[in-house]
Amino acid sequence: MTLTELIKAALKEDMPTGDLTTESLALLPRQGIAKLIAKEDLVLSGTNTFEQVMLSLDSQARLLWKFEEGDVVLNKQIVCTIHGDLIQILKAERVALNFLGHLSGIASLTRCFVEKISHTKTKLLDTRKTLPGYRELEKRAVVHGGGHNHRQNLSEAILIKDNHIAVMGGITAAVQRIRNHSNKSIEVEANSLEGVKEAVQVGAQRILLDNMNNEILKEALKLIPPHIETEASGNMNLNRVASVAELGVHYISVGALTHSAPCADLSLMFDWQNSITQP
Repeated sequence: MTLTELIKAALKEDMPTGDLTTESLALLPRQGIAKLIAKEDLVLSGTNTFEQVMLSLDSQARLLWKFEEGDVVLNKQIVCTIHGDLIQILKAERVALNFLGHLSGIASLTRCFVEKISHTKTKLLDTRKTLPGYRELEKRAVVHGGGHNHRQNLSEAILIKDNHIAVMGGITAAVQRIRNHSNKSIEVEANSLEGVKEAVQVGAQRILLDNMNNEILKEALKLIPPHIETEASGNMNLNRVASVAELGVHYISVGALTHSAPCADLSLMFDWQNSITQP
């Protein structure tokens, strides 16, 4: 789904037959200014999507951004001013804010995780735990927060997970079968020290250490030679992530970045008093 299609679907969802309240007021176009204001400290993401929603209903609207994506915005700061038909901006308001709040929330949570591990060399990764249709936007928000993208989709990279291992009867069999059909780099999930040893022996390029506590992670890392990349995942939160990074893993992947980020709080303030009615 393209961004245009996603926005069109969101507006159709919110106004299947129009905005009954606003249209029943029978208001003429009102040229004026609306201000987008942060109601909490946040990391900005989703400005292009917000802008495209506005332009979908008022193609002549002008948006003047005070911040760029990835910037920290403080509570009560003006993020953007919108010059245009306030009637159409009012109709677009909720859909535009839903996109911006959701994506800025992801960027803000990501920044919190990144700051926790900034004293280490470990990189923070997202996962495929994204809303259907929103993956590109959500993964971009992770980057705005200072994180890095794991594979975008199943077509992009090979990751042998527990069900692949189960259906093949083991890590070695799964890796060997894939090597018969692909020359791509292989990442293997291991949830035990025995699995780690097997992944090392079969020559995986990266090992995903899944749902291991810190003591087991420490032992697992002793078994993995330096040329094999390591990724820790499972039960990662802000209280734990620094201690995992300090063990020396190359990557930490966190599904919560996209599936559990709270919506950032922003609002639109309309200057109706100084708007001008156009016949």
